[in-house]
Amino acid sequence: MVSKLSTVEFIIGNISASGKLSAKKMFGEYGIYCAEKMVALVCDDRLFVKPTQGGKAFLNEYSEAPPYPGAKPCFVIPEEK
Repeated sequence: MVSKLSTVEFIIGNISASGKLSAKKMFGEYGIYCAEKMVALVCDDRLFVKPTQGGKAFLNEYSEAPPYPGAKPCFVIPEEK
């Protein structure tokens, strides 16, 4: 499945970070970059964040899954309802 640009724009518009955020299209999906370093992926219109120890402490409870077959697991950020 291919992610929609509107999903990526929504995610970037709702993230506050201390660096410049951008998105680059990659094989129908998107990489999200902060200060030119990839920090997340949007695959199948779902947000996957690279796991870090700080992220684990911040999220407290989290689930991990690979964003695509063969990828390392990332934090899966659930859609707010």
